[in-house]
Amino acid sequence: MYPYNYEPPNNDEQRIFNLPNISGIFGPGGGQGGGGFPGFPGSPGGGPPGPPGFPGAPGGGPPGPPPGPGGPGQGQAPTAPPPSFVPQKPQVQTFAVDPGGIRFCLFRNTYIWLRRDSFWFYPIFVGRNSIAGFRWTGFGWVYFGIDLDRIESYQCF
Repeated sequence: MYPYNYEPPNNDEQRIFNLPNISGIFGPGGGQGGGGFPGFPGSPGGGPPGPPGFPGAPGGGPPGPPPGPGGPGQGQAPTAPPPSFVPQKPQVQTFAVDPGGIRFCLFRNTYIWLRRDSFWFYPIFVGRNSIAGFRWTGFGWVYFGIDLDRIESYQCF
């Protein structure tokens, strides 16, 4: 109740904005059911693809593993086991691994040395601070990711 019997205007809930044609971003139906905002989690999708390099939008952001026979999210693991030998650890150790250097090991068998562990790895993605791919367990390949600053040394074959 407003003082002095003031009645607010009835159009407060029906504001009109002169925006350029934005009906396409909500997909069919202009946002009332049907379509969804592109790249929005839980949304049915629709509308034009987002700009490249925009995480969550189609065609943007860092790629997950490519789809493969292991089901969604598993990617394409190597079809063969890694070499049967364990390479000798290099004497030179780095403070942190450079993403530009380890990028040359993409899609190649790579031996990784951590502080307390070492294993065969098959990288499929290198980011600024991390690497993702498949780690050999001794019986098979499992999808695995690790921060680059945890890697002491590596060697690709």
